[in-house]
Amino acid sequence: MRSLHRKMLRELWQSRGQSLAIAAVIASGVAVFVMSLGTLRFLLDTRDAYYDRYRFADLFVTVNRAPVHLADTVALFPGVARVQSRIVSDVTLDVPGLAEPAVGRIISLPDRRPLPLNNLHLKDGRFPDPQRPDEVLVSAAFVDANNLGIGDRISAIINERLQELVVVGVALSPEYVFEIRGGDLLPDNRRFGVFWQPERHVEAAFDMDGAFNSLAIQVQRGGNIEDIKARLDRLLEPYGSVGAIDRTQQLSARFLDDEIRSLRSTGLISPIIFLSVAAFLLNLVASRRVATQRGIIASLKAFGYTNREIGWHYLQPALMVSTMAAVTGSFLGYWMGGGLAKLYMEFYRFPTFVYQPDYRVIALAIVIALVAAVIGSLRSVYRAIDFQPAEAMRPEAPKVYRRSWLERLGLSHWFPVVVRMIVRTIERKSVSAAMSSLGIAAAVSVVVMSGFFQDALDELIRFQFWQSQRHDIQLVFTQTTSPDVLDDLRHMRGVQHVEPMRAVAVRLRHQHHDYRTSILGLEPDGSLYRLLRPDGRQVIIPNHGIVVSDALAERLDVRTGDLIHVQVLEGQRPSRDLVVSMVTKEYAGMNAYMDRQTLNRLMSETDAVSAAFLTVDSRHQATLYQDFKQTPRVAAVSVKRATVEQFDETIAKNQNTMLSFTLLFAGIIAVGVVYNTARIAVDERARELATLRVIGFTRGEVSTILLGELALITLAAIPLGWAIGYGFCYAMVKGFESESFRIPLTITAASYARSALLVTLASAISGLIVRRRLDHLDLVDVLKSRE
Repeated sequence: MRSLHRKMLRELWQSRGQSLAIAAVIASGVAVFVMSLGTLRFLLDTRDAYYDRYRFADLFVTVNRAPVHLADTVALFPGVARVQSRIVSDVTLDVPGLAEPAVGRIISLPDRRPLPLNNLHLKDGRFPDPQRPDEVLVSAAFVDANNLGIGDRISAIINERLQELVVVGVALSPEYVFEIRGGDLLPDNRRFGVFWQPERHVEAAFDMDGAFNSLAIQVQRGGNIEDIKARLDRLLEPYGSVGAIDRTQQLSARFLDDEIRSLRSTGLISPIIFLSVAAFLLNLVASRRVATQRGIIASLKAFGYTNREIGWHYLQPALMVSTMAAVTGSFLGYWMGGGLAKLYMEFYRFPTFVYQPDYRVIALAIVIALVAAVIGSLRSVYRAIDFQPAEAMRPEAPKVYRRSWLERLGLSHWFPVVVRMIVRTIERKSVSAAMSSLGIAAAVSVVVMSGFFQDALDELIRFQFWQSQRHDIQLVFTQTTSPDVLDDLRHMRGVQHVEPMRAVAVRLRHQHHDYRTSILGLEPDGSLYRLLRPDGRQVIIPNHGIVVSDALAERLDVRTGDLIHVQVLEGQRPSRDLVVSMVTKEYAGMNAYMDRQTLNRLMSETDAVSAAFLTVDSRHQATLYQDFKQTPRVAAVSVKRATVEQFDETIAKNQNTMLSFTLLFAGIIAVGVVYNTARIAVDERARELATLRVIGFTRGEVSTILLGELALITLAAIPLGWAIGYGFCYAMVKGFESESFRIPLTITAASYARSALLVTLASAISGLIVRRRLDHLDLVDVLKSRE
């Protein structure tokens, strides 16, 4: 082993505490990178393989009723590869062990196997017997959530007739990887499931013999999707089509795409923070090593060592620390990625679960860590190479003395000597102090970001479900009906208040922007479904014009007073230009709103309702649920409290897991920065601190000088970290925006306090570790040194 190698290993061992702290920061960054991008690759590969193998359709279109022969017409469109016609309808379920009514989506199942599109993966049991009208396949998420098994029976109201269904198999579909009902913000697998029933029995049950109400279409490679959509809309418009949608608008695929996009953002933002801090710490340590070894560098050059050998010698420690840390972080990231993938499998249902290490991601993580090491050490290496032997033989010139700002302002006599020394030192090393403060601020920002997710979800649920939507139950009727149904509901025992709602599918256009959504007709001063301004005040819906959500207004580029062209996609399909009378705040969906009576006039209807919002007496809920289960006109029942509780229970587990990791990593950053800053300060000022001890300063006073500097740096870092964390949260809000929901930019005082407390605690622990080194300072040895 060459002498330079022995020297490097000896110095690494002597500075093992600092090296371990830096390695922990690098390993944390690599772990987050490997976890996020490895899981991202797993999701992408699993999704793409599932979609391809089970022939997930490219286009979907829904109609009221159309003859089957039109499917053959669609199959002849240029660019169309396969077409599958089917019958899809939602029904009310009575599930054993579930007090509330559930909603089942019945999908017709053709006799031929495998299905031409959206093929099913049979997870358990068997396919239904075409000769048995009561046998069904059930989605795995619904079965697991309700603890159902093969042979269990479920009652359903199908086309106003009560029918008992027998579970004979459990299935997965690429169409329902994320199982959520349209119009819902949150998944509720206990109260919504998908059922596949033999086609002939579905046709008979819904009086759809020789007809369909849903088409799934696969497009040939290179086919023009937009042209096919336009042809579909023209062909099927007379049959009640509201327009074809592609995969980007299909509900399950859209939620999965949104999650992939957010995971990609996480995989890029967090490692940048960790590796930037690591580069800074490596720069501190390397600068200190070069500064204290000026004479050694001069001797090495005098003995004939080249600049290349010396530069490599001072770069090697950073590369070794980074390599070991990157390898450790890769293993940790792989382990964490496996846990994260299991969490995703609770939401996204795939037929296979094989999480394997992505060596491309691991290799990229190691390369990035090494690049960070080189960047962090480059300045010090250049300085070592640039030293001239004669200059390096001389000790470094002492710093120029300047009065501190306390002395310049004439305030020094108000503060003790120790405080004046602290201020003078920080001012003299302002750049180093600022960088240390920035490193600690990075730890603060990580904790702020971790708390932000829970704060945002809490605010979203509070605003959307408790302030805006204040009903207990929402009923959706099988078809648009007269307001007489509201009187029937009001007379049901336990119903306290009823408000009607009318929903109409529309396409909105403004200039070159267009968007397909629904207009919800509400009561002008309703109390159960309220529209709110950005300041939280209720919007009274005017009897003219249209109210749009802030997200929809941004999508269409409209403001109050602009004209929007409204094209209704059902009934007589009227078209009208309406004035935007107001913009309201919403976090879920992109809806438009009108006064219900005004909407009915637009539809040329006297009075009609399609849904109702109810508040109920909790003492009579069980009775009401049983009544709703047996009400033929009710297509779906949504119990808000149950949905929110299940969402909270699921999200809480995931959030606690992620929060634990985040707090651990933030603590590693804080300890790494503070410990290295303090250790370097001790090494650089050993003679100064020893001199103070010799002339009569106590250990406590000497410790106060050093730890006071760290305390000031930490205090300055906390508000800076809050600002950085807020900026990152803002970037995430913009990056995560989707049609399904928007994340509110809400950070509570508790999250800010948590970040300050964690970083303060980490700094205190680091300070106490360094203080022990001060207590064991060898005064005679230090005073004999050349420095």
